[in-house]
Amino acid sequence: MVGGAAPNDPCGTNVRNQSCGILKRRNEMARLAVFVVAALMTVAAVPSAAQDRDSVRPAVTQELVLRDGSRLYGTVEQESETEISFRTVSGALITALRSDVIALKTKRGDVRRGEFRPSDPNSTRLFFGPTGRSLERGQTYLGVYEFMMPFVQVGVTNRFSIGGGTPLVFGIDDWERPFWVTPKLQVYHGGSTDVSIGALHAFDIDGDGGGIAYAVATNGSSDGSVTAGAGMGYATGGGKAAVVMVGGERRIRRNMKLITENYVWNGGEGIASLGIRFFGERLSADLALATPIGADDFFAFPMINFVYVF
Repeated sequence: MVGGAAPNDPCGTNVRNQSCGILKRRNEMARLAVFVVAALMTVAAVPSAAQDRDSVRPAVTQELVLRDGSRLYGTVEQESETEISFRTVSGALITALRSDVIALKTKRGDVRRGEFRPSDPNSTRLFFGPTGRSLERGQTYLGVYEFMMPFVQVGVTNRFSIGGGTPLVFGIDDWERPFWVTPKLQVYHGGSTDVSIGALHAFDIDGDGGGIAYAVATNGSSDGSVTAGAGMGYATGGGKAAVVMVGGERRIRRNMKLITENYVWNGGEGIASLGIRFFGERLSADLALATPIGADDFFAFPMINFVYVF
């Protein structure tokens, strides 16, 4: 039909453009809700040590490293000038000469069915957004997000930390290099719940910038938890926009977690993501896929992050 759309096209006339736009936004919101609910249900459904209370016990565990390369986890029961008696997590009592001991260190983690499992060293963040947990005093982490966005965060006290960074992009003329600072204050810590407030403020040398001020809460253990937050994005020019974040994490292997992190802001647009984290004593690596909500076409992009905790 010349000069118009097909009669069965609900968005083909100017009269219906506004209602069609509203319908599209509602559909995108529904897609986001379905993804977030499905992701959180997937995270919650994965078996975890947290579901087996009788077989899991928190532990202040020590690692005993011997000259022959052995690594034992447990606690020291008795010491003398020449020997160390060491009770392993499996219950065995080992006596080692001090001359055979290379290192004796305290480890973070828990014991499940006689096996020591390390804690996630990057528990203060999901993929990118913060959790309600806080760095301890003296702890520092160096993170690189998407290979080009470095972060350094330092625990000033057990509740307050601050950090910053700048993109790893060089050699571009007429480009005002941005920087960012990330103060964070834990306002509540009790039982399995942690609540923090903070900001991510970005700026350039001319003083232009913006960021987001937020509050975030995490409930759960190192094996599984849910995180929810809300914030207000702002710009030095006066613009503002609200944003909401919902995420979760669940340990699925000794050194692996399933994580989801999802955002929605004004207008019903947002980002949804789901992936895994591999972690050791100090290093963690995230591999995930994220998809924008509200785009005309569906597509996904990878998220790859590395964090090392000192």
